[in-house]
Amino acid sequence: MAVFTEVSFDEAAAFLNTLNLGPLQSIRGAAGGIENTNYFIDTGQGQYVLTLFERLTFEQLPFYLNLMKHLAARGIPVPDPVANAKGAILHRLKGRPAAVVNKLRGRSELAPTAAHCSEVGEMLARMHLAGQDFPRHQPNLRGLTWWNDTVPLVLPHLTSEQRSLILGELAYQNHIAASSAHRSLPRGVIHADLFRDNVMFDSGKLSGFFDFYFAGCDSFLFDIGVCLNDWCIDLTSGAQDATRADAFMAAYRRVRLLTVQERTLLPALQRAAALRFWISRLWDFHLPREAAVLKAHDPSHFERVLRQRLLHPYLLPSTENPGHPPGLAP
Repeated sequence: MAVFTEVSFDEAAAFLNTLNLGPLQSIRGAAGGIENTNYFIDTGQGQYVLTLFERLTFEQLPFYLNLMKHLAARGIPVPDPVANAKGAILHRLKGRPAAVVNKLRGRSELAPTAAHCSEVGEMLARMHLAGQDFPRHQPNLRGLTWWNDTVPLVLPHLTSEQRSLILGELAYQNHIAASSAHRSLPRGVIHADLFRDNVMFDSGKLSGFFDFYFAGCDSFLFDIGVCLNDWCIDLTSGAQDATRADAFMAAYRRVRLLTVQERTLLPALQRAAALRFWISRLWDFHLPREAAVLKAHDPSHFERVLRQRLLHPYLLPSTENPGHPPGLAP
C-alpha cells in the first residue's frame, strides 16, 4: 500500500456520502506496498479501506472486485466491496478508479509458526476450489509474458553474475511453460501475492485474505509456490523451513489433492515464483514511481530465495493421501 494520489478529508467525506457508510471520522494514508493508493478510513458504521488504483484500469477492475464478491459469498474471508445506491462496486475518485472494502479484523502474522502456515494452506486450497465457478477471466498480468518483457528493462542495473542468473532462470521457465506437464496443471483463479502481510489473524485464527489486485487465472501450483517462498522460509537467508512447508502442504492437500504433474513441477514453480518477485522488485526499485508514502522492497531478498530454490529444492513427502479421489479430499 502507498499514497500516489492524495485525497483530503473533505474529498473523502463527500465520496463516502455516496456509499451510505455514515460520516467520515478519520482518514490516514497506508504505507507499505507499491501498486495503489490506500487509505484507512473510520466512519460511523465501521472501518474500511479506500483504494485508488494507479495501474489497473476501469476495464480490468471488475474482475478483481467481483472475484472478492464471489469468494465472500462462498465463505472465504475476504474484503467485500461496498456498493453504491445503484449497486456499482467500482467507483471514481479524483479521476481514478476507486473501491471501498471492509477492513478485516486482526493483524498480519510476520513471524508465522507451522500452525499459521497450516491455516493458510487450508484456506488457500478452499479459495482455489471456491473460485472454480467464477465466470470472469483475467490472465495473470505478472506472469511469463510480463517477465519476458521486463527483464530487458532491469538488466542494465544488474551485475554480470546477476544477469547470468536471471537470464538463465528466465530461459528455464520459458522451457517449463512450453512443456506438456505444465500445460496439464490444474488452473483457475489464484491470489498470486499471498504474502504474510496479505493475511490477517485474529486471536490466533486466520481472519482473512486481502489485496487481490494481482489475482488472475493461472496454475494453482504457482500460488502454492508464492506462499512457500514467503510463509515457509527463513527471511534472512531465504532457506526453506521444512517444518512450516510440510505443515502448509499437508493442510492444503487435505482440501485439494495434487496431481502427479503438480507434485513433479513444484520445485520448478517455486523457482518461477521467486523469479517473478525478484523481477518485480528490481523494476520497482530501479524504475520507481513518485509517491507521497512509498516503501520499496529490497530486490536482493528474492535473489537469495531463488538461489536457495536452485540449491535446495523443496520436495514433498513421498506419501500421498490414500483412498480419496483426485481434486477434493474429505
